[in-house]
Amino acid sequence: MGTPQFPDLGKHCSVEDCKLIDFLPFTCDRCRQVFCLEHRSYIQHDCPKADSNGVTVVICPLCAKGVRLVPDEDPNISWEVHVNTECDPSNYDKVTKKRKCPVRGCREVLTFSNTIKCRDCTLDHCLKHRFGQDHNCPGPKKPDVSYSFMGLLNRSKKEESKPNRATTVSSSKWATNFLSAASTVRASAEAGMTKLSNEISQAWQTATNSASPSSSNGSGGIGPEECPQCGTRFSSVTNLVEHVQKVHEKGGNQSRVLQLPMEVCPKCSKGFRDPVALVEHVERDHRGTSKA
Repeated sequence: MGTPQFPDLGKHCSVEDCKLIDFLPFTCDRCRQVFCLEHRSYIQHDCPKADSNGVTVVICPLCAKGVRLVPDEDPNISWEVHVNTECDPSNYDKVTKKRKCPVRGCREVLTFSNTIKCRDCTLDHCLKHRFGQDHNCPGPKKPDVSYSFMGLLNRSKKEESKPNRATTVSSSKWATNFLSAASTVRASAEAGMTKLSNEISQAWQTATNSASPSSSNGSGGIGPEECPQCGTRFSSVTNLVEHVQKVHEKGGNQSRVLQLPMEVCPKCSKGFRDPVALVEHVERDHRGTSKA
């Protein structure tokens, strides 16, 4: 077999009735024997191991999925395993139902090569009805300009009608903290007022000592008229008026008496002498919130 130059060239076919010398023989991947061109397939040479590594797939009529049959196993067992585990009847329409052109009367099946999406209505059509006038395209949707404004308006109304629980809790916490801070401010204000009243009394004593004779004759005694600022009594209204003009109006005591600390509401900018009155105003008129 072969030639003197190529002694291994060509082999005989393994079929008993053939034994043909083939210079390009075929080796079966199952039985590993050599065959000629005519007997290379499993059926032609009756390969005994043809079904050992074969794969058999059955299409499920319920879900249209392929069910692989295990070799050397009953096909009914493989079928029951598929039905109990992975069979989904809803997948049948997705696999078998073909998309068609949505134009009435058109039965063209939409595939990858003949599908055109309209840029106005964003629907898929066939090549015949790809233009807008062919499929009665309604055109692009007009954006609603007033939608965003109306949405914000409705949202603000809903928030006002139904206050959030978290906002109420935070407002109560803020009111508690504000009350404690107001109490501290009030205590410091009372201490400042006490100190200021002592300074005013000392200044009044100095002013009375250096007052004019006409003023000193009518002041410092016991009378029916009393000064509303320093509490000194006078025998007549004339002496009281002279005392106020000389001591409280021309002196520097009026500005010191009237410069008292004032608390301003962060919501409406209304002033209050008493911090507690400010807290009561915020809780009563602004529902316990200080945010503008």
